[in-house]
Amino acid sequence: MSLRCLIIDDEPLAHDIILSYIKDIPFLETKGQCYRATDALEFLNKNEIDLIFLDIRMPKLSGLDFIRTLKHKPIIIITSAYEEYALESFDLDVCDYLQKPFRFDRILKAANRALEIYNLKATAGRSIESKNSSSSQQISIKSDKKSILIDVDNIQYLESLGNYVKVYQDLKFLLTARTLSSFEEQLPAENFIRIHKSYLLNKKFVHYAEGNCIYLKNGSELPIGKNFRQIVKDWIGNID
Repeated sequence: MSLRCLIIDDEPLAHDIILSYIKDIPFLETKGQCYRATDALEFLNKNEIDLIFLDIRMPKLSGLDFIRTLKHKPIIIITSAYEEYALESFDLDVCDYLQKPFRFDRILKAANRALEIYNLKATAGRSIESKNSSSSQQISIKSDKKSILIDVDNIQYLESLGNYVKVYQDLKFLLTARTLSSFEEQLPAENFIRIHKSYLLNKKFVHYAEGNCIYLKNGSELPIGKNFRQIVKDWIGNID
């Protein structure tokens, strides 16, 4: 099994370097090269890609704005000459951030991390099943070296912590090495709502919203992110 890769960078030399590294990593396979992010949008409409090596400063559409346009994101490794975009990149759930020029060992480390994320998502996707004809779905959470089946209906909310996510059931949580975006793609959209870059919430556990916070029936208080305030307002109604 190989991860299907796409390189997006406006510098031909960057393509040459990444291509040479990919050839020496047995589980990576180059499927395409784009020199503008706008070209990559069309490419992704026609091709299945697992992993993107993405530059940030490009004409017309930056790498970070490109990520924001994607509804279903492949795994993304940033390859940039500038370090000041790292924090913003990780807020967008990228797998890793490589600052140019980078050595082979550094891209290999990032590729191994991408493969781990890919395998986790694939395992979780295969584990969704019904308990009985009227039951709720279950998902598999890998935590503390165990694969644990939990009912989707019992998940109250999820909190992102870098490359990890806390999955809360009442006041207890499981910690798993995944991204919040992977859960957002997996969990039913009619039941779960993103209220903050770091929080995904099960609607049925909400008591009320006030100010910049949502209060759950168990007393938990969660922040509403500035960029998600309108989404929450459209769902729950007026917020002071």
